[in-house]
Amino acid sequence: MKRHPTASLAVPLNPEHRLIRFNKPYGVLSQFTPEGRWRGLKDFIDVPGVYAAGRLDADSEGLLLLTSDGQEQARLANPSFKMEKRYLAQVEGEPDERALRQLREGVMLNDGLTRPAQIRHLDIPPPLWDRDPPIRTRKTIPTSWVELVITEGRNRQVRRMTAAVGLPTLRLIRMAFGPYTLEGLDPGAWENLR
Repeated sequence: MKRHPTASLAVPLNPEHRLIRFNKPYGVLSQFTPEGRWRGLKDFIDVPGVYAAGRLDADSEGLLLLTSDGQEQARLANPSFKMEKRYLAQVEGEPDERALRQLREGVMLNDGLTRPAQIRHLDIPPPLWDRDPPIRTRKTIPTSWVELVITEGRNRQVRRMTAAVGLPTLRLIRMAFGPYTLEGLDPGAWENLR
């Protein structure tokens, strides 16, 4: 898959502030306070003064960045920086060339046309941890995996994009956010980047 350079878009870092990467499990909000059936970050991270830079829905998993620098938080989340976000999505059905082309060209959603996504169908499911609870499956409808790279951050964007082309997302994992990746980080684990 072609990658757009992100190094030139990297956010200037302030070494006096903390930056944490966290592998957010399913069922955890991108905030410290729990709500209803969803857990909060405080169940995993006991670090005062850090906040999520960009959101990841409770029913999505993967890389969440937290920082103590409000300006850095805003820059990381600001779509004008076109920070790439890479996702693995398990979708219901098998993507055909028409669906992949629509995603590559941009999809019309209720809040407008999306920027084009980089997308590829994965022939072999990626090696991942089991989700708790497991996704729902149907005996008569196959599932498949795709990798998407987007540079926006609309509410539930990847799920809405795949649904718009007839491929509802069953499981969604953010693998990378700009230059930061999930590599080597178990679900529920976090580490200081600085």
